[in-house]
Amino acid sequence: MTPVPDSITEEASTEVLAINIGQPKPLPGQKNEVLSGIVKHPVSAPVFLSFTGMTGDAQADLVHHGGPDKAVCVYDHSRYSAIERLMDRKLEWGAFGENLTVTGCAEEEIRIGDVFELGDAQVQVSQPRQPCFKLGIRYDYKELPVYFQESGHTGFYFRVLQEGEVGPASRFRRVRTDTSYMTILEANRIMHQGKQDVEGMQALLSIPVLSDSWKQTLLKRLNKLERN
Repeated sequence: MTPVPDSITEEASTEVLAINIGQPKPLPGQKNEVLSGIVKHPVSAPVFLSFTGMTGDAQADLVHHGGPDKAVCVYDHSRYSAIERLMDRKLEWGAFGENLTVTGCAEEEIRIGDVFELGDAQVQVSQPRQPCFKLGIRYDYKELPVYFQESGHTGFYFRVLQEGEVGPASRFRRVRTDTSYMTILEANRIMHQGKQDVEGMQALLSIPVLSDSWKQTLLKRLNKLERN
């Protein structure tokens, strides 16, 4: 892959296919109630994007989801076809609970810290998405979170640097990147397969704009390795 320059002057080949929102609801087929905001549907009109998310969208588990570092969940539509084959079913936009279904944002192309214009807002990549067991529950396919984790095709989160209105036809382009920062794919490798990779974890921790939750997880792992 040709590295993306630190200063981007041409519009990147990215596009918003759908903006998806939803409210927490019980997932069907469970003995004990499992609330989740994973079921989202595309909107046809613009919505306001605040520092904590989109108007009309919410999460059930605020410990692991939502908050300023995870205000917007993003997934690239190019990943849909492989999962459709895996589960032998057709998927609609927003299938994985993402707020933005997009093109041009595959995990090997996007770096932590990348800044995008999104409608009137400005957003920054904060961390990869971590696969949730509720993905498997939604589709009655318990192996799905493992597929996300092992493939590294997890999608990622935006934090909001500037609030504003966003819509299905919004301008969406990368305006800043730092090629010394890690891609989403490599960060996923370190988090899920490289649990003994001290050098990799240290490199990931050196990225100042990495989300606080990922920093805490990596620091705990490093401390444990040092004690052992």
